[in-house]
Amino acid sequence: MTEARFEPLEFEPIPEAEMLARATSFERDLSRRRSVRHFKTDPVPRALLESVLKCAGHAPSGAHQQPWTFVVVSHPETKRRIRAAAEAEEQENYGGRMAPEWIDVLRPLGTDAHKPCLEDAPALIVVFRQAYGEAGGKKFKHYYTQESVGIAVGFLLAALHRAGLCSLTHTPSPMGFLEKILERPPAERAFVLIPVGYPTDKCEVPALDRKALDEFCVWR
Repeated sequence: MTEARFEPLEFEPIPEAEMLARATSFERDLSRRRSVRHFKTDPVPRALLESVLKCAGHAPSGAHQQPWTFVVVSHPETKRRIRAAAEAEEQENYGGRMAPEWIDVLRPLGTDAHKPCLEDAPALIVVFRQAYGEAGGKKFKHYYTQESVGIAVGFLLAALHRAGLCSLTHTPSPMGFLEKILERPPAERAFVLIPVGYPTDKCEVPALDRKALDEFCVWR
C-alpha cells in the first residue's frame, strides 16, 4: 500500500467583501453560459483547449484516481464518422426508442436527430470514464467514477465558458460507437460528447427560465 504524502496547504485569506465580489462575478458570468448547437467552423487554438482541459484535470476525484480521459477530435473525417453514428442512434431514439414523455420534455428545446454541430464545431471533446485501472498487468477498481467524471466535466464547461468558447453536452444513447471510432481501451466508457467552438453570427438558443435559489436550495 502506498504511504500517504502530505504538504502544506497554500491558502491565502481573502477579505469577505472581496470573496462576495468574486462569487457574484463568477455567478453572473456563468449565468450567461448556454448550450449552443450552431457553430462556426473557425478553428480553436490548441493552446486554448489545453488550458481548459487542465482546468478539468484539477477536479477532485474518488481516492484521487482521476478516472477520466479527454479525447479531442478535430479531424474532419473522424468528426463525420462520429456524426453519422450519433445520428443513427438518435434516429432510433426519436423514432420510438425514447418514451413519448421524454420527447415531450425535449420539444421546447427544438432538438431532433440531426446533429450538424458534430461536424461544424472545430473540436469535439469526448469524455471517457475509466471503469478500472491497470498496473503491472493487473486490474484495480476505480471508485466513484460517475461522480468524479461528472465533476470534471462541470469544471470543463465552466472553463470553456470563462475562456470565451461555446459548448454543448451531447449524450446520444447508447454511446458505444465512440469507444469504437476512437479506438479506446476496454476500461473506458463514453461519458459525454462536447462540441466546442464559436457560435455562428445568427446563433439562437432556447429562451429558458432558471429556477430561483429558493426553489433548489434548502437551509437548515
